[in-house]
Amino acid sequence: MTLAQIFEKIVGPEANIEFAAYDGSKAGPSSAVVRIEVKTPIAVAYLAKSPGEMGLARAYVAGHIDVQGDMYRLLSEMAEITLNDMPAKEKLAVVKALGVKPLLMRVPLPPQEVRRSTLARLGSRHAKKRDAEAIHHHYDVSNRFYEWVLGPSMAYTCAVFPEDESSLEEAQFAKFDLVAKKLGLKPGMRLLDVGCGWGGMVMHAAKHYGVKVLGVTLSRQQAEWAQKSVAEAGLSELAEVRFMDYRDVVETGFDAVSSIGLTEHIGKDQLSSYFGFLYGKLKPGGRLLNHCITRPTGTERTINKDGFINKYVFPDGELESVGHLIRQMEDTGFEIRHSENLREHYAKTLEKWCANLDGHWDEAVQEVGQGTARVWRLYMAGCIVGFERNKVQLHQVLAVKLGDRGEAGVPLRPSVGWP
Repeated sequence: MTLAQIFEKIVGPEANIEFAAYDGSKAGPSSAVVRIEVKTPIAVAYLAKSPGEMGLARAYVAGHIDVQGDMYRLLSEMAEITLNDMPAKEKLAVVKALGVKPLLMRVPLPPQEVRRSTLARLGSRHAKKRDAEAIHHHYDVSNRFYEWVLGPSMAYTCAVFPEDESSLEEAQFAKFDLVAKKLGLKPGMRLLDVGCGWGGMVMHAAKHYGVKVLGVTLSRQQAEWAQKSVAEAGLSELAEVRFMDYRDVVETGFDAVSSIGLTEHIGKDQLSSYFGFLYGKLKPGGRLLNHCITRPTGTERTINKDGFINKYVFPDGELESVGHLIRQMEDTGFEIRHSENLREHYAKTLEKWCANLDGHWDEAVQEVGQGTARVWRLYMAGCIVGFERNKVQLHQVLAVKLGDRGEAGVPLRPSVGWP
């Protein structure tokens, strides 16, 4: 069996993908819109040692496999591998087909892969030093790189598209405004934004709602960029961004808390203390808006330690079902007032980010290196497939810290602008 035939077997003969290998073998239709080229024997060694998603990812990130065409189209055709990975029986068949020689080759892991030993030296999962390193790995890549991918809003969370043809900037503005409306923000209020990123929500609340905002992030590059943007926008009297762990915030008595894209980094065992901490930061009647990626049910693995996302993108990341999150929030003392699933919006957001990366590909490679750029291309395209096929979801949950007599301070019907 030729190498191209083996790769075709992995992906499936019905996939509309053309294959070519360094041994001269070819497979798949020449008219296919996506082409995979296996450039070196090292690609085969990666696949022999880790058949399926991880082996293919390592070979691609390291440059031993090339993909010509739309990465999303490729991963959509390979959905059974990219979303579910290969069954053990099929992995064994691949290893047998490749033979013993690739297994004996010593090949280095791509430098973009996070080693378990590196994190383990920093403490147990979600210890402060370990969380700081995990955040540094993903978010301190390069502010310039993120500007190319995310666009002017520098918002690295799911946008909300008012219309199908809305631009990314319009959709990110709509997301921040939706959060503000759900929180009932008004001039003079105090907002705590945990995991504030580059300060998008911080600046939106200060500029458009006259709210005094404190944002915190574990990424030094994010904090420096955000604080500079706050100053340039003339919002320093209302807005502040600090480089710090949210657990080190000492101020209390906030009217509202926004958590947009942080909960994924918290960890299942820490959710109770996380929501308890945020509960303690609010005054009676204060609202929490929790926006995060979720699992469709409570039956999937919350952590895939050997998966591409965990090893290359979000070390120590954990996803829970919205039901589990809501139970934790309620047990902390919050009353749940509203929840909605925005997974289709995240697929559209990722499409825009992928297009931005492709449009700045040469500059991105020069800025962060080919390996890191390939990690991003692979991860974002794969996530589109995941959200489209309901392997992952995105939920916003609005909760209230009730007053002493059970008063929520929430209007009988929601304000105009959200359901």
